[in-house]
Amino acid sequence: MNRRALESELARATSYEQWVAALTRYFAVHDLEFGHGTDNPADEAYWLIRHLRDWRDEPLDSSPDPQLLQRAAELAERRAVERVPLAYLVGETWFAGLRLKVDSRVLIPRSPLAEIIEAGFRPWCALEKGDRILDIGTGSGCLAIAAAVHCPSTLVDATDVSAEALDVAAENVARHAVADRVQLYRADLFPPRDQRYRVIMSNPPYVPARAVAALPAEYGYEPSVALAAGATGLEIAERILRGASRRLERNGVLLVEVGAEAQAFSAAHPSLAVTWVELTRGGDGVFVVTAEELRRSGL
Repeated sequence: MNRRALESELARATSYEQWVAALTRYFAVHDLEFGHGTDNPADEAYWLIRHLRDWRDEPLDSSPDPQLLQRAAELAERRAVERVPLAYLVGETWFAGLRLKVDSRVLIPRSPLAEIIEAGFRPWCALEKGDRILDIGTGSGCLAIAAAVHCPSTLVDATDVSAEALDVAAENVARHAVADRVQLYRADLFPPRDQRYRVIMSNPPYVPARAVAALPAEYGYEPSVALAAGATGLEIAERILRGASRRLERNGVLLVEVGAEAQAFSAAHPSLAVTWVELTRGGDGVFVVTAEELRRSGL
């Protein structure tokens, strides 16, 4: 199916539901890679239509606005032909129930840490009023902002090495009105001041350098600094691990996502008592370790 055929189907459709079906077929025949907010062509099509309608809660069986047809076809064509992730095409995504601005300055939010944040970090710790959380490598600010929203009695610091990423994060902090509790720092991992935290979390880069070039085309639009992590894929995670005990409260916890490098991480630290989190909404490679265990292991 080409763009002309897609436009013809959209023009004949009598409902947004039929638009979603047409776009689903269009995406399906182009062998796209999903994983930047959706994992299948039907959800991608639904997301595109909801964006065009500004996420209004209106039934999909209503008649489509013909003024949206060309825009729908244009975005779909760029997604299919150029392989640009939909989040970049529309300039937004959703994470932990929050609508966030994204562009090519930041990684598209998709971390399974969202599930843990929405649960208030339970059962790994019971946050109290005034507890501090640190998000390392914040990118769009998604983890930090989600923590501030879902754990409203806490204070959140967030760091990133990229000034451009921090500009996007600042816009999202302002959008969700959490500037009084989220502080952004340009820093290599840890903030410059000697603050301790009840929770330190990170979705750092964890793709081995040799594997970056082999990633599907969609990933080439994301900043490489947010994906590649040296020869092993664990270089940044290791640095976080070595520095965390000095920044955690005595009853604090560290949560880090290492994705497909989970087995390699376990092999590198056979005596470290980490727990690999079982996630109900999908995703893997997230571990949690206590400050006490980090100190006991000499890290």
